[in-house]
Amino acid sequence: MPSTDTDALAIEATDLRKTYGDEIALDGVSLSIPTGTVYGFLGPNGAGKTTTMRLLTGLSKPTSGTVRVCGTAVDDRRAVVPHLGYLPETPPLYEEFSAREQLEYTAELRDIPREAAEDRIAEFLDEFDLAADADKRIGTYSKGMKQKTAFIQAVLHDPDVVFLDEPTSGLDPRAARGLRESIVGLAERGTTVFLSTHILPVVEAVADEVGVLFEGRVVAEGTPAELTARAETGSGGSLEDAFLAVTGGESAERDRVGARAESESEPGDESESKPGDESESEPGDESGSTGVGAARSTPTGDGGADE
Repeated sequence: MPSTDTDALAIEATDLRKTYGDEIALDGVSLSIPTGTVYGFLGPNGAGKTTTMRLLTGLSKPTSGTVRVCGTAVDDRRAVVPHLGYLPETPPLYEEFSAREQLEYTAELRDIPREAAEDRIAEFLDEFDLAADADKRIGTYSKGMKQKTAFIQAVLHDPDVVFLDEPTSGLDPRAARGLRESIVGLAERGTTVFLSTHILPVVEAVADEVGVLFEGRVVAEGTPAELTARAETGSGGSLEDAFLAVTGGESAERDRVGARAESESEPGDESESKPGDESESEPGDESGSTGVGAARSTPTGDGGADE
């Protein structure tokens, strides 16, 4: 059950650094995110967003620095995982399972009582228009259907903090709007949402606070209105203008064009998730995988390439 203590920090990161040999991926990232906040996390490709999310969820260890979620150090896995929900950019789903089987298994991993799990799963499947296809194999789903299934998986146990990486990817406009409304609803119930996306209008629509990561550092932070004003974009300015101003360059402009192309893609995108690194799975499973093991099948998952 999400905390109702709005004065508490849901996410507290202090001076996070992550290096790979001589390459610096993150350089002194600090975040203080209050309970119930929707925090939009922006940055060009290669800025370090995925690395940051892996550190905040405990899936990777920092070279230095600390992370606490709901007051608990993320390296204390048994204590912290009940508080977390995570939707990576490429969801870890078992293609052989139906959505219902996937969610029932997730509920079992999360120790949700069977009757409560059945009710909750039914409600979510109906809310996300998956009820009619709930018993079909996930392998037959469109990308958008997989994305909705994975979102349900991330929030099924009513976590205190949800990390979402490109949650509207593959969704048609109606489904994307429904997911935005779900994010707002989570925050209204006290859940903290850490939202990483290239789609700036999504952040403008739902975020209370925004952080902009550039070359491994947080270069701007504040409400969407504050960032827009600080960037001196004028009365008709937008968060997009502010983002381009603080990241200053052609690389950011290329990301903006790519984000616009993604947001305007055909609604019925049938592209499939690529098999990847099981370590990028939902934090609820201590083994680093949301599934039942290689004997049954291998989930699609995010290989962890940084963005």
